[in-house]
Amino acid sequence: MKNYEKKILFLGYNEEVTSLIKILKEYGCHVEQRSEKLEWDNDFNEFDLIVSFGYRHIIPGRFLERHQGKVINLHISYLPYNKGAHPNFWAFYDGTPHGVTIHFIDEGLDTGDILFQKEISFKNTNTFAQTYSILISEIEHLFVENIEKILNRDFKPEKQQGKGTCHKSSDLPYFPGGWDAEIIPTISALKKQTT
Repeated sequence: MKNYEKKILFLGYNEEVTSLIKILKEYGCHVEQRSEKLEWDNDFNEFDLIVSFGYRHIIPGRFLERHQGKVINLHISYLPYNKGAHPNFWAFYDGTPHGVTIHFIDEGLDTGDILFQKEISFKNTNTFAQTYSILISEIEHLFVENIEKILNRDFKPEKQQGKGTCHKSSDLPYFPGGWDAEIIPTISALKKQTT
């Protein structure tokens, strides 16, 4: 395994939630993890790569301009479908593809160029929570599978094709059982309410 000695700012999940920080360290990277809202006036020039995974705050456009090509996001949808909040729910509700995507962050909401992507099919899964866990595992696997390409910047970004879909947190309807609810009956009941 090559020692990369890259400095990485990892935004969002910590080592208790994701194994990616530990894996990056195994590749010789110095990783600084942050989940709080940052003051982006600092230029953060010391970082070779900025990874957002589960980060709940907006990164301002002026920062992204200064660090173009260095800021990536791990998103549990098959972009351009289900940009924004609760992508797993909306893939079921809208009947759009499920998947995971690693993409550059731009000023739009999950609209940046795609670096790596995988479509996912679910089998023998009953609840939203089960499928969410699978998607988290798949996005981590996609990152690890391509970690050397990511660290070497050995990829060809591709523009997202088509408009896709996008949802805000406030779009999510209430449904009994929450994320432990069974998917098929829940979606069926919600669609009956809107007709």
